[in-house]
Amino acid sequence: MNNGYLNFDEYIRQGEPQKRERAEAWRVAIGLQAVDGLRTSEYLQEAARRNIEGEISIDEARELVKQYYITKTAHDEDDADREEADKVSSNIAKLLQTDAFTYSVAGLLAIHRAIFDGVFKHAGRFRDYDISKKEWVLEGDSVLYGRWQDLRMAIEYDLEQERQFDYMALTKKQMVEHLANFISGLWQIHPFAEGNTRTIAIFTIKYLRSQGFRVNNELFELNSWYFRNALVRANYRNLEKGINYEPEYLIRFFANLLLGEKWDLRNRYLHIHPTEEWRVQPNLATPEQAPYKYPTSTPQVPDKLHTDNLNIQKLVQIVGKKELSVKEIMECIGLKDRKNVLNLYLNPAIAEGYVCLLYPDKPRHPRQKYQLTMKGVALYNELKK
Repeated sequence: MNNGYLNFDEYIRQGEPQKRERAEAWRVAIGLQAVDGLRTSEYLQEAARRNIEGEISIDEARELVKQYYITKTAHDEDDADREEADKVSSNIAKLLQTDAFTYSVAGLLAIHRAIFDGVFKHAGRFRDYDISKKEWVLEGDSVLYGRWQDLRMAIEYDLEQERQFDYMALTKKQMVEHLANFISGLWQIHPFAEGNTRTIAIFTIKYLRSQGFRVNNELFELNSWYFRNALVRANYRNLEKGINYEPEYLIRFFANLLLGEKWDLRNRYLHIHPTEEWRVQPNLATPEQAPYKYPTSTPQVPDKLHTDNLNIQKLVQIVGKKELSVKEIMECIGLKDRKNVLNLYLNPAIAEGYVCLLYPDKPRHPRQKYQLTMKGVALYNELKK
């Protein structure tokens, strides 16, 4: 513990895979509470530590938090907020400790239900009234959110448009721009009475995982408030004030997340009327743009879309736009030993997120085939150059 807060970096640096994964889940879970100005209790921090250490399971940690607030006798004015932060954090930590994900309206509802179980009575249900929210970055104005009567139809449309979208012809930068636009549009619908940004953040992380990206979720922990404000600016236009949609702030968040770029993600840049000091958002990897008080010698994050594994490169080029069975892949590679193809090509490509199963929930499906993930498509396009 450090001043009442867990030192997640210590667990992540230790390199024990299970501890590292649990620490990353808790780090995001706790960090995301900042989007609603919430802070977790020291009791939650201790329960998280015990789960990370393997002393208790995630379900035991959640039960401890639940019982803590049932039996708590001393109360203060922050109790309601702390209880929400603690329960939601433990729920998110559980969600992030599994790769289970359903890309559908029902899947999005299930994420909201799982996050706010035991917190909101309306967990897992769409709102049935229209909403507006005053935003600091908009000087008290609000984004225009979706009509409550259209929520399901709007989500179904966005999900289907993304499902049908062909990433094959896009550059890495264009992929990031499209992904930011997809997440922005989904958030603008704002289907829930409360908890929309936290729900969309978890949906985003899980969707990226399903597409092969095992991203460092520290960005969501440290910049959750920026993430929300960037979504606000991407969806706000006021022609009378001369303000148009500004998707660049959100694109830069995803560029840091997926491409290892170094944009300075601070909220003052996002205000509709920033002071002169905050008018231009710098890329800290560019010496002439970096403010003097921020060092630029930090090494660049490796390209998250590239691999030097020649077998993976070969497999990605073979699969391309197709869906291939193991037998078809063996024929294309020129190998007759199925075990060698699995161990040398398919399993590493799946583990690193370049290839996925056509039927991921049924690995032994009789018509099982393999296709490129979004990450695999990015590598495919790079190798074609």
